[in-house]
Amino acid sequence: MLFSWWKSQTLGTWLHTKLHGLPVGTDAFGNRYYQNKDGSRRWVIYNGTVEASRVPPDWHGWLHHTFAEPPTKAPFKTHKFEVPHQPNLTGTDGAWRPEGSLRKSGQRPPATGDYQAWKPD
Repeated sequence: MLFSWWKSQTLGTWLHTKLHGLPVGTDAFGNRYYQNKDGSRRWVIYNGTVEASRVPPDWHGWLHHTFAEPPTKAPFKTHKFEVPHQPNLTGTDGAWRPEGSLRKSGQRPPATGDYQAWKPD
């Protein structure tokens, strides 16, 4: 816990949360959200790897004082065209890989011939 801040909370964050943190809620990823007694400071304890893109938009707005009430008290209105939030998948097996890349099987598409190299005058 002393030196693994990228995978968990540090000892200082754990102690501060135990002494001053009031639990506010948990999101779908298992991240836990806290605030101090007067509500002036808000923070998140990540469930797993510390990655800011793992915070959903509604909780992000609450963390940055855009919304006064947390999503547990005032949830977002969702629309039928919205897709669920996903964290950044770069570097994982879920990342997008184009056809012909080294990490994906398949043939690389042939060159179309519409490219002309630039030549200085």
